[in-house]
Amino acid sequence: MTKKKSLIQQIGIPRLIIGIFLLMLFIAAPMAGVSLTDSVQNVLSRFGMFSVLVLSLVPMVQSGCGLNFGIPIGVVAGILGGVTSIEFGFKGFTGIFIAMIFAALIAVVFGFFYGILLNRIKGDEMLIATYVGYSFTAFMCIAYLILPYKNPVSVLSYSGKGLSQQVPVADYWMKSKVLENGTRITEGLLNNFLSINILGVRIPVGMFLIFALMAFIVWAFFKTKTGTAMTAVGSNPEYARASGININRVRLVSVIFSTVLAAVGIIIYQQSYGFIQLYQAPLAFTFQTVAALLIGGASINKASIPNVIIGTFLFQGVITLTPTVINGALNIDISEILRMIITNGMIIYALTRRSKDE
Repeated sequence: MTKKKSLIQQIGIPRLIIGIFLLMLFIAAPMAGVSLTDSVQNVLSRFGMFSVLVLSLVPMVQSGCGLNFGIPIGVVAGILGGVTSIEFGFKGFTGIFIAMIFAALIAVVFGFFYGILLNRIKGDEMLIATYVGYSFTAFMCIAYLILPYKNPVSVLSYSGKGLSQQVPVADYWMKSKVLENGTRITEGLLNNFLSINILGVRIPVGMFLIFALMAFIVWAFFKTKTGTAMTAVGSNPEYARASGININRVRLVSVIFSTVLAAVGIIIYQQSYGFIQLYQAPLAFTFQTVAALLIGGASINKASIPNVIIGTFLFQGVITLTPTVINGALNIDISEILRMIITNGMIIYALTRRSKDE
C-alpha cells in the first residue's frame, strides 16, 4: 500500500483524475460517432502547437519571477517576426527560420524592457505582468495600423496599409498534400516534416522534434552556471545574494529567455494553424499556457520539462475531445460553450491549487 500511495502522490491526484477522464473520452469517442484516429491526431497536433509556448514559462518560474502572465509580449514579438518574414517574401523552411530569427531579435528587446520592469516590482510580478500583457497588446493594436508593411497578403485590403486581423501563411509556411484515400490537405511544413502514419494516425514528428530541440536547449541552459544561478535565485534569493549572485541580472536573463521562447513558440503555432492572428489574439494564450503548466505539476517557483509535457497533453486533450465527444453524443452544437466552461474551469483549478496538495 505504501508504494501505491507513493506512486499516486508522485503522479498527483488532480493529474490522475484528469488523465482518467481523458482516457474515458478516448474510449467514448467511437460510441459517440467520433473517429478515434482523428481524435488522437488532433490531440497530438495541438500538443505540438502549444508545447513550446508552455515551455517558455519555465525560465521565469525557475528564477522566481512567477508565472509569465505577460506572455503576450513574446507572442507579439513572434507576430512581428512572422509578418516581417512574409513581407520580404521568404517561403518554406527558410521563411519559418527567418521568422524565428526576426522574432527572437525583437523578443530580446521586448524582454529586456519587460525584465527591467519586473525587477522594479519584486513580489508583484504576476499581478503586474497581467496588466502589462493587456496594455502592451492594446498598444500594439494601434501600432499594427501604422507599421509600414506593404505585402498585399498582410495589409488591410480596403486601405492598402495597416496589418489585417489575420494574415494567411498557406502560400509561405504550409504545403498541400494528397493522402492515400485521395483527400487533399494543407498543413504546416513542420507538421508534414518526417510525419509518419501509425494505425491511421498521422504523427507530426517535425513539431515534436522542434519541441525536443527547444526542451534540450532549456535543459542544457539550466546546466550552465547562469542556469544554476537562476534556479538558486528562484529557490532561495537570500542564499543566492549571499553567494554573490547578481539577482537582478539573473532575473533579467530569465525574462528575456522566456520572451524569446514564446516568440518562437507562436511561430510554430501559426504555421500549423494557417494564420498569423493579430490585435487581441495574443491574450488568448495567457491563461491556457499557465493552466497547462500548473496542471502538469509545476508551482509558482518550480517547473520542469516533464511538467510541460504532461500538462500540455492533458489540458489540450481535454479541451479538444470533450466538446467533440459531447456534440457527437447529443447531436447539438454546444462546442464553444463547453470549451469555455472546460477551459476556464481548468484554469480556476490551476490558479487556485496549492503546492502542498501534491
